[in-house]
Amino acid sequence: MRIKYQRTMTHKIVISALALLLSACGSSQSGTTSGGAGNPGSISISGSTALLPLVKQAAVDYQSAHANVKISVAGGGSRVGITQVAQRAVDIGDSDIPAQGQPSLVDHAVAVVTFAIVVNPQTGVKNLTTAQLRGIFSGKITNWSQAGGRSGPITVINRPRSSGTRAVLVQNILGGHEPSESGLTQDSSGTVAAMVAQTPGAISYVGMAYVKPGSQVAVTVDGFAPSVANVEAGKYRYWSQEHMFTNGQPGAQVAGFIQYVQNDRPLICRLQFIPERFMIMAALKGQRLHC
Repeated sequence: MRIKYQRTMTHKIVISALALLLSACGSSQSGTTSGGAGNPGSISISGSTALLPLVKQAAVDYQSAHANVKISVAGGGSRVGITQVAQRAVDIGDSDIPAQGQPSLVDHAVAVVTFAIVVNPQTGVKNLTTAQLRGIFSGKITNWSQAGGRSGPITVINRPRSSGTRAVLVQNILGGHEPSESGLTQDSSGTVAAMVAQTPGAISYVGMAYVKPGSQVAVTVDGFAPSVANVEAGKYRYWSQEHMFTNGQPGAQVAGFIQYVQNDRPLICRLQFIPERFMIMAALKGQRLHC
């Protein structure tokens, strides 16, 4: 299985390399724009809340260095970002998932996000198997004592169907099956992280940028922690590429910000993402480049 995952990882990263090269070539053309979403001097962004911490901080840093640019950043979920950029309501749509059926959208891969399964510390659980997770999210396992924890009811906190974080969970962990809707639902990663910390027996899923040791426990899955090393080695499966979509090739203003995000390796690593371009280099050279 390990060889299979490593090959899958390398395949995805090499595909990203080609996409990035094509994107870079396209964005250098003069006169191209991302549509009528933005005004001169402004960039509007919406979508993935998993990517939100990186984009928000990058926007603050970028505006400090470019006083003539104003950037507005909102969440809403990956499918919201894809829909809004397709409708030219925003300049950039952030997403954890590909924009299927949207041929006008141009993909700018910016990083790899590692997602974590998080539980309230009072559950007493530090590791869950894939089979246990499928039982919990399907509603078949309802007490933590059934999963090696302290006796107490399990409270599942889901993301809505617009969430890319949920979509990746369904694909990579739950075997394509949607989680039971009998639990709670929250529409942002930040709210989910806070609720897990405050709710005894809670379990959910968030990007690693939202995990605060002591407030939530990021459990190991089948014995493997949600770490950069385990993602690169193909041992930890709950991860995804992060995309910034534009409607057509972006103009210089939007392209400049996207490239700023892609190249800010210190910020990417500090927020526990994996730099996309450095992962590409590693995959092509058969090496591992950690943050």
